[in-house]
Amino acid sequence: MELSERQNKIIDIVKEDGPITGEKIAKQLSLSRATLRPDLAILTMAGYLDARPRVGYFYTGKTGSELLTEKVKQYKVKEFQSVPVVVKEDQSVYDAVSTMFLGDVGTLFVVNDTGCLTGVLSRKDLLRASIGNQDLNSVPVHIIMTRMPNVTVCTANDLLIEAAKKLIDKQIDGLPVVKETDEGLQVIGRITKTNVTKAFVELILDEQI
Repeated sequence: MELSERQNKIIDIVKEDGPITGEKIAKQLSLSRATLRPDLAILTMAGYLDARPRVGYFYTGKTGSELLTEKVKQYKVKEFQSVPVVVKEDQSVYDAVSTMFLGDVGTLFVVNDTGCLTGVLSRKDLLRASIGNQDLNSVPVHIIMTRMPNVTVCTANDLLIEAAKKLIDKQIDGLPVVKETDEGLQVIGRITKTNVTKAFVELILDEQI
């Protein structure tokens, strides 16, 4: 977020004389309290200033980068997750290759008849299975998938930054977003490196408005 010259002056005044009332800030700038009200509201909502009734405004001591970091740490997976692309565990590798191509994804989530997660298929898994002379129509995906419990997952209420760290640590393209049910872990979404990138781009663009 780029501050105006007046907003920077307000911060300097509060740093020097805070806690200070809005009326006194306005007096130092030779402006009316009503003129300053939008600037004070922006600086307070952005986290640069805080305000206490009958006390006034004071500087939080936080820089723009610190405020940006705090905002990132508040993002939840559910705000950025996308629709999962799934295959049944008895479907063929050929079907899985077609699904991955048509869905334009790098990871497929394998589910059982109740829709619960049983494994994951990556591009590498499908490529490895495609090498050789075996008939891909006759090989079910459960033969080549990474099975539970060796699958890294996340939930909708997890912090996005934690999901991003899992992607990096495990060197994988995507995580299934799951919800625990009596039958098992139901797949309700996916988080990928693209989702994380979109979140950070959105954050930066919002801060520039």
